[in-house]
Formats: sequence, structure tokens, C-alpha cells
Amino acid sequence: MKEQYFELSVLGSNEQSLKELAFDLGVTAIEELENGFIVRSNDDLELVELGIKSLAEALNIPISTQIQIKNNSDWISNYQNSIKPVKCGSFYIRPSWHEASKDSIDIIIDPALAFGSGHHESTSSCLELISEFCAGKKELKTALDVGCGSGILSIALAKLAFEVSSCDTESQAVESCLTNASKNNVKLKEVLLGSIDKASGKYDVICANIIADVIFMLSPELKAKLNEGGYLVLSGILDRYKQRILAEFSELELIKNISKNEWESFIYQKIAK
Repeated sequence: MKEQYFELSVLGSNEQSLKELAFDLGVTAIEELENGFIVRSNDDLELVELGIKSLAEALNIPISTQIQIKNNSDWISNYQNSIKPVKCGSFYIRPSWHEASKDSIDIIIDPALAFGSGHHESTSSCLELISEFCAGKKELKTALDVGCGSGILSIALAKLAFEVSSCDTESQAVESCLTNASKNNVKLKEVLLGSIDKASGKYDVICANIIADVIFMLSPELKAKLNEGGYLVLSGILDRYKQRILAEFSELELIKNISKNEWESFIYQKIAK
């Protein structure tokens, strides 16, 4: 291990596309903050900083960045100590170095593997909606997780006895989903590299915890692949897109909308005609 490491702070936004760019540029882990995130690496992060600043400028997202050089003795242990388990609906999301909860459905997600750990408002809202409206309903059997990332929603649905298909356009996400499913002792029907068009058939529950622009693009397929009586969970949506989401999915019945800080999550039902 090198004596020092580089730390890049990105403050002012939790925009997912900025984090995804960091991973595309070779970063393997981030630490999420309330209003930004931190990247750490043994290698110089100047190019990562430049890429993030360029994308933020193109998207008109105001951020501030700073690179510091710090001693490398114990940042991993300090980081692990900073990550606490979180209760989301019926689920208890924890890193592997914490004990399981006795009164919740246990899900192990190590945030150092990236893509989502249940602490973000969008993910926690999805888990709350799944717990409230999808758990324990015998008529609901199949589920599709679009943009599965770490696989946290896929694992949650599998632990509720759903037959789960998952997909993501990032190969790293597919690998992470498979790894986490194995770590949680659940079997997914399939984990596909690609978008919703790779998934065949229809589903009783569809989750799409992705950015609003992609949800709008996939809207026809999200609706078409949902069985009558089924539920569609949408998240990862900034509040400025709320009215467009309501208009885009108006033919479905809105069951509940959760607002947390600047993030909106929705669950719709496709009512049988």
C-alpha cells in the first residue's frame, strides 16, 4: 500500500450521471454525502476531476471540487466505520461487517462495490414501496429490475419470493448484481446486459430506479411489459421532473408518491380493463 492517496471531493450535487462517469473513468468506489460524494484512489484524480467538471458544466449542474493528498494508513477502516446499516420498509440493508437484524429481512450490500447501498433516497423509497404494496401478495409472482446496479432491489424482490429478472447497460453492474445475489443466497432468474428490450414477456412488478430521462425513453416498454393488476415502481427522479412523470404515466393508477429531499419515487398499478 502506498503511503498516501488522492481524495476528490465533489460537492453541490448528487447527480447520478456524475458518479457513473467517475466509475467509467476507472474509479472503483465512492462515498456518498448528503450533497455530493467523495472519490479516493492511489492514483492521481486530476483527469477524473476534469471529466466530472466538464459533464457538470454541460448539464448546467453547479458543483465545487477539491483534490487533497492524505495519508493512506487507515482510510479504508475509517470509511467502513462511517457506513451504518439502514432500515428501509421490511428490509435491513447492511455492509458485511455489521450484524444482521433479527426482525427485518436481511440484505448484505457492501457500498465499496459501488452502485447503491440503500442509503440514497431513491433506493430507500423503492424498498419502502415494495414492502408496502408488493410483499405478501400471492397473485404477484414475477418481477423485473431495470437498471439493477448493485442488485439491491432484485435481491429484495427475490427475498419476497418473486421470480426476478434483472438488466443493466453496464457490465460492472451486472457483475455486481450477480456477486451480491450470491452473497445474499438468492437466485435470480437472469441478469441481462442491456436494457428492458432484452427482457422477454410481461411482469407483475417492474422497478426502474434510474434517471428521469431514461424513464421517459423507456416509458412505452415499461407500460407494455407490465401485467394487468401489476405494479410499476419508478425512482431516481429529481423533483423538477415530477409533473412530467405524472403526465407520462397518467393512464396508470398512481398508488403512492414519496418525496425525500429533491428525489421523487412513485408506484403505479395497471388496472385491468
